[in-house]
Amino acid sequence: MSETVKTKAPRNPLFSKKNKKLITDPLTDNNPVTIQVLGICSALAITVQVEQGVVMGGAVLFVLVLGNLIISLLRNLIPSRIRIIVQLVVVAALVIIVNEVLKAFLPDVSEKLSVFVGLIITNCIIMGRFEAFAMANKPWPSVMDAIGNGLGYAGLLILVAVFRELFGSGTLYGFPIFGDYIEGNGLYSLGYVNNNMMILPPMALIIVGVIIWVQRSRNKALIEEY
Repeated sequence: MSETVKTKAPRNPLFSKKNKKLITDPLTDNNPVTIQVLGICSALAITVQVEQGVVMGGAVLFVLVLGNLIISLLRNLIPSRIRIIVQLVVVAALVIIVNEVLKAFLPDVSEKLSVFVGLIITNCIIMGRFEAFAMANKPWPSVMDAIGNGLGYAGLLILVAVFRELFGSGTLYGFPIFGDYIEGNGLYSLGYVNNNMMILPPMALIIVGVIIWVQRSRNKALIEEY
């Protein structure tokens, strides 16, 4: 009788445990905003509305993914003395594309985001990933790293924006949640009043601080490290 030999299916190196951690770590234990404390300015300035947080997060994700890919592909061709200049040229070109697309298809949001789209060029998250990861790794891991850090940044922006828009304006993504404030129906008919302090920049800082406190209190490793 012939014995059947069971063979394990070959693992896909593209989605190895190491590569998956490049995506999952920035979402939790190594978030670029709450742990690395990068990109704080935009987190404070443009999170008054969820829509702005979504668009800004998507813009950074787009720039970071394509930028990491391009830098990784060119890493062996870029002279070390001009690598920062090349990185700035790449990110500037991608930001210009994002800015023009927003002006064409989302002019209202583009006007609200104002100069903060242009400031993506100097976002420490993007330049940090270019220099620390894309310059030293192959394209696929660089893309995975960019997706993880981009989603970690966008997720934090959206989370902060949810609290600020909900309790500051009574809406989520522009849709009324507590009722119509002008007509005074819904919760407003019971005496509820929007907290106008939520739309001020200091409240964004407080919310981010609370998120950092909760995250580090739940992770003993972070407490010991800091």
